[in-house]
Amino acid sequence: MYPSQPLKGDLLIVDDTPDNLRLLSAMLTEQAYDVRSVRNGAAALMGVQGQPPDLILLDINMPEMNGYEVCQRLKANPNTRDIPVIFISANNEVFDKVQAFSVGGVDYISKPFQVEEVLVRVENQLALRQLQVQLQQRNYQLEAVEADLRRALEQEQALNQRIEELATLEERNRIARDIHDSLGHALVALNIQMETALALWQQDPDRAFTTLVEAKQLGSDALRATRQSVSDIRADPLQGQLLEEAIAALTQDFQRTTGVQPACEIDVTQPLSHSVSTAVYRLVQEGLTNICKHANATVVTIQLQLMEGGLVISLQDNGKGFQADAAVSGFGLQGMRERLQALGGTLEITSEPGAGCRLTALLPSKIKN
Repeated sequence: MYPSQPLKGDLLIVDDTPDNLRLLSAMLTEQAYDVRSVRNGAAALMGVQGQPPDLILLDINMPEMNGYEVCQRLKANPNTRDIPVIFISANNEVFDKVQAFSVGGVDYISKPFQVEEVLVRVENQLALRQLQVQLQQRNYQLEAVEADLRRALEQEQALNQRIEELATLEERNRIARDIHDSLGHALVALNIQMETALALWQQDPDRAFTTLVEAKQLGSDALRATRQSVSDIRADPLQGQLLEEAIAALTQDFQRTTGVQPACEIDVTQPLSHSVSTAVYRLVQEGLTNICKHANATVVTIQLQLMEGGLVISLQDNGKGFQADAAVSGFGLQGMRERLQALGGTLEITSEPGAGCRLTALLPSKIKN
């Protein structure tokens, strides 16, 4: 054997005959096996505990403990049960061979043996053992993959449940925003009309009556929207109109309510997606409602401009203003932010007491259908 030749396996030979031990050890060592040899069963059991071999060649007829008992003890021990055992014996009766396989042997070689036969049987059993080890490793790997897949599935199920919960929450928030947007403007306008009618009742009854008629119409609209909230929420707020037409209708309503005609500048030369148009409409609607309710403004400007970076929406008034940092959590402003964020947009609020207010929204450039 060449010193650099890799070892083919670790073998343990158990035989009480010294000549057999020398012969088997010599021929197996020559074939690049690492060979250990012992002369009785007790030594064999002790040797496998410290260093389990890849294969055992085991004689049957030995004093004190025969090969059958040695094999039985090996197979009873979880640490050694998988070591293949080849019996090698002068007992050639069928009973002996059956007994050898029944206690756990994997092969049987009769004495006197042929060198070629021993080598072939040893190589075959080592190859089978190697395949068995590889199969066990693959099974362990498959079990690990299965465990990982099971954990991934559990995580996916948990994530899907979380997504469903978030979707439900988002739907509730959307409904709340739509109710606020749909009814808020009408109710604010109704309240203003009623206050105006009360103020004019003594001085100008005819104008007060006209104001009450308009208020009644606003009330009817609000009541109809409330009764049909679900269908109104899901309906198209633009009602098939172009965005410019829908905003023009909002400014007309605003003028009828406040007496202020908003200046509207729309520079959008390309079609917008329906979701973007809806978001812009709701933004302008909510902004005008807030101005009508809080600002006491005399000048209102609405600007829409499609630029290289996206769509810019600006709503400005000269009203009494407010402390912007203290108002950013208001429901209406929060609804604006959520609508814009859903489309990847942003909202900036600039205001100070006595200096009016400016809302500037930016939607990303990918806003077409």
